[in-house]
Amino acid sequence: MPEKLRKSDALEYHASGRPGKIEVVPTKATKTQRDLSLAYSPGVAEPCLEIAADKEKVYNYTAKGNLVAVISNGTAVLGLGDIGPEASKPVMEGKGLLFKIYADIDVFDLELNCKDVDAFVQTVKALEPTFGGINLEDIKAPECFEIEKRLKEELDIPVMHDDQHGTAVISGAALINALQLADKTIDEVRIVVNGAGASALSCARLFIELGARKENIVMCDSKGVLHKGREGLDHYKQQFVTDRDLQTLEMAIKDADVFLGLSKGNVFTPEMLLSMAKDPIVFALANPDPEIAYELAIQTRDDIIMATGRSDHPNQVNNVLGFPFIFRGALDVRASGINEAMKVAAVRALAELTREPVPEFVNMAYNEKNLQFGRHYIIPKPVDPRLITRVAPAVARAAMESGVARLPITDWAAYEANLEKRLGLDQQLVKVIMTKARQNPKRVVFAEADNYKILKAAQIAFDEGIAKPILLGNRERIEKIAAENELELRGMPIIDSHSDEMEVTRKEYGDALFNKRNRKGLNYYEAKKIMRERNYFAAMMLEDGQADALISGLTRQYPETIRPSLQTIGRMPGVKKVAGMYILLTRRGPIFCADTTINFHPTAEELVDITVLTANAVRQFNIKPKVALLSYSNFGSVDNPDTRRIRNAVAMLKEQYPGMIVDGEMQANIPFDNELMKENYPFSELIDQGVNTLIFPNLDAANISYKLLQTLGQAEAIGPVLLGMNKSVHILQLGSTIREIVNMIAIAVIDAQTKAQRV
Repeated sequence: MPEKLRKSDALEYHASGRPGKIEVVPTKATKTQRDLSLAYSPGVAEPCLEIAADKEKVYNYTAKGNLVAVISNGTAVLGLGDIGPEASKPVMEGKGLLFKIYADIDVFDLELNCKDVDAFVQTVKALEPTFGGINLEDIKAPECFEIEKRLKEELDIPVMHDDQHGTAVISGAALINALQLADKTIDEVRIVVNGAGASALSCARLFIELGARKENIVMCDSKGVLHKGREGLDHYKQQFVTDRDLQTLEMAIKDADVFLGLSKGNVFTPEMLLSMAKDPIVFALANPDPEIAYELAIQTRDDIIMATGRSDHPNQVNNVLGFPFIFRGALDVRASGINEAMKVAAVRALAELTREPVPEFVNMAYNEKNLQFGRHYIIPKPVDPRLITRVAPAVARAAMESGVARLPITDWAAYEANLEKRLGLDQQLVKVIMTKARQNPKRVVFAEADNYKILKAAQIAFDEGIAKPILLGNRERIEKIAAENELELRGMPIIDSHSDEMEVTRKEYGDALFNKRNRKGLNYYEAKKIMRERNYFAAMMLEDGQADALISGLTRQYPETIRPSLQTIGRMPGVKKVAGMYILLTRRGPIFCADTTINFHPTAEELVDITVLTANAVRQFNIKPKVALLSYSNFGSVDNPDTRRIRNAVAMLKEQYPGMIVDGEMQANIPFDNELMKENYPFSELIDQGVNTLIFPNLDAANISYKLLQTLGQAEAIGPVLLGMNKSVHILQLGSTIREIVNMIAIAVIDAQTKAQRV
């Protein structure tokens, strides 16, 4: 969770470009008249007639089977209350976005101007032919209970109110694991629930489904304990009235084993926590401020097992762990509803996944050496790519076993393989990069700080906690740009290398540079004078340990930007050539491309060096490199000095690095067409590997290719990532966007983290 989100940033994000966050994209060809005739008149008549004869065929010929409606009337939006349907639309679009990126489910968001329960139910019922499932969202209690109950009874498609059941599923999984760690059983523990809204009631019901005894649950609302002497309780709260003589939370919590907070911040005191039983389980889920602050709670009890709703503490109860995969499983078996068995299956799948070894991908994202089941890890992390293949099949099986599945799955291996393909891999790496950078932010000096894009990116990096920016440039100009654009620069030092106060530092840096370059064409006068140039000054800051990473190049050509760093910092020991790499974020996952920026026409030996540097960089993201060396020839189909150069490089790589997955020379389409490779080149080591690293034969091919992929293939590019430098130096592409700069800042921080470990 970002440290600070600014109003202007949030508004700009939603308004820039095409307003909103989602759009409708065609899934069939539409380029020719024939395409359009098939898509609409007259061709569309054929599927219409098929569906008219058999309504179930709507799933064969339309998007219904993968389409969920996210529906709200805006009466209980986040913590904002009843703000109306129009104001709820950004939230519903956001929910649609999460459905898509986590489970590849398409969404239409529907905001209904309707508070009457009967009218709301009738409206949604009328929409049933369009959708494969209904996700109710941000509808106030008690109306939400009646709306969901009636829709589940009257519709023949999955319906779920995520505000109720999403939190219940995730907290249920956390509870199972917390009880195992505390060596307690769910049927014996005493549970106190603070809050009596939709989520709290649903959590209590699901806990009972998991084995908790109703008489062991005490529920409180803002007026105290729900006890049999209370008047004015609706029939939903009446379900959890206790016979015990308790009036307050303080009384209820004494000797309790579990506290579940779904209320408001700072209502649970250290004294209450101290009164709980041994190994207390505390789920303080109020946002943004938990019922008791995490730091205070762990200081109060060292035997506590705690979860919150926040991403900056261990054990985040996050609904995104549940709803996308519950609907995925339900849709894939064409379930007629989402029942208790399916929710319990999701709970148990999440709990079991937590107890399995954690993939290195996830460890890296959270800067953990060995994240494992324990008090600080009782539920999976949202970036865990296994979620879709564990939770969705569990839900699908439960639907089949409970009799609500109309399209049973017979080949589970094929189903899981299909789920993996659905997983949007394009943004997973960015999440990992940002999370890893945030774990140990480094000092990043910006050599072009008198530029709006740089200042904005620096502010975002600072707010996100991924870097500690140092701004290099004219103070007056920087402050003027910040004032004109309402940028907040507090906490970021500004250094003007031209100012008189930097004279001593310039001399020291000049002396140091002269000692490095005095026999390489640089005289003493030039060494001192050149320190007025910010790229030299910034590089010397890095060399002198006054910064951990350097970002430059937004407004200058690449060669003149990189030269100062090469002269002052130089290459890593043992590195003969530095190289440049771009990361392209594609639907099939990240593709690492090199050398895209530096080496014009590398020799076979230099291609080996570039490949090794690139492979090491890929491993830095905890991804195993699978490398293809590209050419216009396929395995000797053309024989000339140029193709032999690539062939020789591959031979050297296989000999010198026998564990590396690498092959070539090959044309650019071959490594991505597995069937073509199997049919024509069955000897290749890249068959069934999933190539993720491309080494180009020369700078022309590399630079042209990545820019075409970025522009025409709509792949987001991160780079250029400079490989082989002794310290973290990264040169921006001329005219980079703010988003690209922020990505590069995170890369620079991770590079600095890695290089610091060498010392």
